[in-house]
Amino acid sequence: MKKGMNQSTLTTILNIGSICTLLFMLVLLFFYSGVSRRLDNANEDRFDLTYNANRFMNGSAYLTNEVRAYAATGSQEHYNNYWNEVNNLKNRDLGVAAMQEIGITSGEQAMIDNMYSLSNQLVPLEEQAMEQVQAGRQEEAIEYVYGTEYNSSITKINALKEQFLETLNTRTLQEVENLNRSSAIIQILMVLALIMVGTFQVISMRVIRRRILRPVIAVRDQMGEISQGNLSAEFQWEADTSEIGTLVASIHETKNELKKYIHDIDQKLAQMAQGNMNLAISDGYRGEFLPIQNALRQILDSLNNALSHIGQTARKVSDESQRMASGAQILSDGAVQQASAVEELSAGIQDISGQVNRTSKDADMARKSALDAEAQLKVCSEKMESLSTAIADIAESSSQINGIIKTIEDISFQTNILAVNASVEAARAGNAGKGFAVVANEVQQLAAKSAESAKNITNLIKESGKFVQYGTTLSEETAEALLRVVSSARQSAELVDQIAESAQQQAESLRQLTEGMENISAVVQTNAATAEESASSAQELNQHAEKLQAAIRHFQLRR
Repeated sequence: MKKGMNQSTLTTILNIGSICTLLFMLVLLFFYSGVSRRLDNANEDRFDLTYNANRFMNGSAYLTNEVRAYAATGSQEHYNNYWNEVNNLKNRDLGVAAMQEIGITSGEQAMIDNMYSLSNQLVPLEEQAMEQVQAGRQEEAIEYVYGTEYNSSITKINALKEQFLETLNTRTLQEVENLNRSSAIIQILMVLALIMVGTFQVISMRVIRRRILRPVIAVRDQMGEISQGNLSAEFQWEADTSEIGTLVASIHETKNELKKYIHDIDQKLAQMAQGNMNLAISDGYRGEFLPIQNALRQILDSLNNALSHIGQTARKVSDESQRMASGAQILSDGAVQQASAVEELSAGIQDISGQVNRTSKDADMARKSALDAEAQLKVCSEKMESLSTAIADIAESSSQINGIIKTIEDISFQTNILAVNASVEAARAGNAGKGFAVVANEVQQLAAKSAESAKNITNLIKESGKFVQYGTTLSEETAEALLRVVSSARQSAELVDQIAESAQQQAESLRQLTEGMENISAVVQTNAATAEESASSAQELNQHAEKLQAAIRHFQLRR
């Protein structure tokens, strides 16, 4: 086997060069990130310094404008705005504090102190001007805030503002430019490192393609042929001491070993396919093919044992299937007889259920009739109570008539006495009292007739009282009899209701029993069909068992 440089050594050298270059690039990227962050901070600080410087200056200018506006207009709003800026907003103080927090130089601080000094010198003068406005000396205040001295101080403050802004802008701009130059240098170094990495990768790709990919592709194609079962495909790569060469040698050896194993297995399986199970497996297998050797031996042993047991089981299955077919036929006949008996019983239960249903309907109709009779008897009872009340009223009226007749008798008696007295007086009067005697006689006759009529009426009323009393007694007895009839009718209705309810329950029970018998009939019929199918299946199983015995006899088994 010829010698060759290992592909791993060559790729390791190229990869180490690439890794070193990438590490250098990462270092540059780290520095670039720091410079970028510092540049962002510098730009942000520059913006914040400029903003707060303008805030400080705008605060001073705002005070000046509000003082002048107050002196010119006398409006209280400008006065309030001035003191709101001094006492509450404090834009000058906040602006200076923010710039000091960000960071300023001693020269810039000195300029801020000078502007503070000049601005603070103007505050008492501005207060004096506002007091003059409040005192009504507005012209003096205007002359002062627009005068030479005030304007001179404002001019000095504005000059210091411009100088401060220019100094601040120059310093921050120089810092930003220095950071931009550092960032540009780092970017150039990163580009050079990236070019070096690309160069190493191109070289590595060429080496890998020529020394690794081509052989690997050839090995892949060869392994593809092997995976498809083609062990006779040509493989022209020669073996050497490199990794790929060793792999090529392994492929050649693998093909030879596989051909040997396949040839031996093919012969054994061909004989097994012909029914020869009396074979022995050779001991030429090695490595991972030893399980195949053991598996083939186990297969032969298992097939011999299994086929032997199958033959014995087939004979047993044939015998048992014959007995099962006979038993299933007997079971089928019994199930058919049971189904016939269940059908007859179900028909009888259905007839009974129909009769019970009719009884339930008749009992329901009887219950309705009893309820109607009870209602009618209640009405009769109420009428009898009304009749008893009317008879009682008649009896009371009769008693009142007796009183009236007594009065009539008294009147008749008095009239008779008066008539006698009148006759006596007429007799005393002689001829002059004859006419009066006739009248007295007529009155006496009328009194006699009234008394007789009163006696007759009294007798009639007594007779009517007897009849009324008899009618009262008869109505009370009739009412009691009707009450007893109503009570009996109510009990009859309750009994009929219970009978109807019992008939309905019996009908429901018979319906459930009918359904149960139908289910039993269906189950019995199913059992009969199942028994017939079992008998048929047992016969088919017997036939298959005989076929299986014939198939087992085809094999040549070990003794």
